[in-house]
Amino acid sequence: MRESAAGPAWLVTGAGGILGRDVLAELAAAPGTEVTGRTRGELDITDPQAVRAAVAGHRVVVNCAAWTDVDGAEADEAAASAVNGTGVRHLARACAETGAVLLHVSTDYVLPGDAGRPYAEDAPTGPLNAYGRGKLLGERMVAELLPRTGYTVRTAWLYGAHGRNFVATMLELARRRATVEVVADQYGQPTWSAALARQVAALGRAALAGRAPAGVYHGTAAGRTTWYGLAREVYRLSGLDPGRLRPVGSAAFPRPAVRPAYGVLGHESWARAGLPCQPGWREQLAAALRTPRFAEPAAAARGAAPTLAGELPG
Repeated sequence: MRESAAGPAWLVTGAGGILGRDVLAELAAAPGTEVTGRTRGELDITDPQAVRAAVAGHRVVVNCAAWTDVDGAEADEAAASAVNGTGVRHLARACAETGAVLLHVSTDYVLPGDAGRPYAEDAPTGPLNAYGRGKLLGERMVAELLPRTGYTVRTAWLYGAHGRNFVATMLELARRRATVEVVADQYGQPTWSAALARQVAALGRAALAGRAPAGVYHGTAAGRTTWYGLAREVYRLSGLDPGRLRPVGSAAFPRPAVRPAYGVLGHESWARAGLPCQPGWREQLAAALRTPRFAEPAAAARGAAPTLAGELPG
């Protein structure tokens, strides 16, 4: 187990993704923290030998590696589950062999999406699609192989500085189209990847110190909204006219994978660990929109805003 003058060594898998990059940056900026990042090209978590070699010498592993193509999982569930389920088993087994803590990132899609109030961390699971089934398999591997040092952090509706995400898409559509239709019958918690990265890092430190019990944690913003509600707030905070948005039902955008209608998560585990919950989704969004990743496309959208209905050139 590698310990250096810099402190315990962390490994971040999936370090090239939307969350992985933020977790890596969060840890690298912390004094006394040694961190290694491995992208998908550098570490295939479906290879048990490669996983064992990568985990060796680390005290904490943050697994951000995942098959994230929800609709693609319907066409190739075996491939998706190899990453989201079997790959997590390899990581959990390697951590069990070395005594490392594992923080595994999962999703609200492991839940049935039919609740009327926020799901508790111990609520019965029941995924509606292939992606959720694969992610649930990964959660079970963490619980089975690491009952004392395994942590599953479920998140949802993630957006951030890197990669494709809903907030960036809304700003791009605002530049190109006079009106935009947005789904208004799915409820969730828009979560800024930078806020989640801070929370994951805090959980890892608490786990190392023996202050956080193993198990499931819900890593989402406080509050709830719909995709339409999120889009309206993106427009409002960006100086765009929310009246250009049109609410529609999910049936207007048929997809191969069924999406849960209700993915709002409760946050009781953080209180039990003595750790703060994330800020509200509006507060997170306002902070995110001030960063260059979103401020620059918002300015471009304001400059291109149409006065008549129809699609803009662009």
